Amino acid sequence: MTLPQTPPAHAARICAIVVTFNRLEKFRRTVERLLSEPLDQVLVIENGSTDGTREWLRGLSEPRLTVLEMAENGGGAQGFETGMREARNRFDPDWYLVMDDDARPMPGAIEAFRATLPRPEGAVLAAVTFPDGAICEMNRPWRNPFWHVETFVQAFLMLGGRKAFHIADEAYRQAKPLPIDGGSFVGQFIPRAAVERCGFPDGRMFIYGDDVHYTLRLARAGLPNVFEPRVVFEHECATAMHGAVMRPFWKTYYHHRNLFLVYRLAAGPLLFWPIIALLLPRWLTKGGALQGEERAAYRGLIRLAIRDALTGNMGRRHPEILRRAGEG
Repeated sequence: MTLPQTPPAHAARICAIVVTFNRLEKFRRTVERLLSEPLDQVLVIENGSTDGTREWLRGLSEPRLTVLEMAENGGGAQGFETGMREARNRFDPDWYLVMDDDARPMPGAIEAFRATLPRPEGAVLAAVTFPDGAICEMNRPWRNPFWHVETFVQAFLMLGGRKAFHIADEAYRQAKPLPIDGGSFVGQFIPRAAVERCGFPDGRMFIYGDDVHYTLRLARAGLPNVFEPRVVFEHECATAMHGAVMRPFWKTYYHHRNLFLVYRLAAGPLLFWPIIALLLPRWLTKGGALQGEERAAYRGLIRLAIRDALTGNMGRRHPEILRRAGEG
């Protein structure tokens, strides 16, 4: 392991928060990288891994490392909510730095972030790439098309699609921050002021959309979120899609249920229902390439997600979703 670096005296206090579940090989690299960076605290939410993660963590001796062992896997969303709450109670940092267990700052990223301080209050999102340097699409920040007329026109009326509201490749090559509305919980620095004003992420979302929802809340509260290309993270992620189907199947329940929350916040009361009316027929016919019981299970999960979203049911437990997916 690289020798640990000490944060500069009187510098802003940064607590890194990592949520992990059964990805020891990648997670090990993340922890080792974090402990080699000038961070004040590293807080790990261990979600009940069975691959030796807990045992490996128990063998570490590092005063900046704190591990919370969860009784059950509450997903990344509950992990980030729990982690930020605990970080506030235990350390009261100036900045919360959140990331997945397969993502980590590139060497020097924390120093690069510190060099931008002081700065306006608002979330700061790093430039996230794959280990080979290519831009990681799932972590590309964006502007909410429902809040910006020009972006809306390009995205929907001119058929620009996703590219119209996600930042362009050129932004990654610039040496200045770019205003954005939202992004992912990979390399996101959240200031104390944001937590004081907007609270914590919604842990009930389990997985998918919790980061989008939270950063939209910050932007709606008037906090100036920015993309910062001088701060670089790497992400060893793999796509969750196999053709047009999400695998494992259980993920499709959370994806579609949580999209309701995201669209409601992003589109607002005037446009939300027309958008949902356009999306529902497309959602309900997904999984057409599947056969028999698989198709029935997949579409059943989507129907359940829609019903729970419409009724506001955010309390369905994960073991039930696994059982309905035939994967429990």
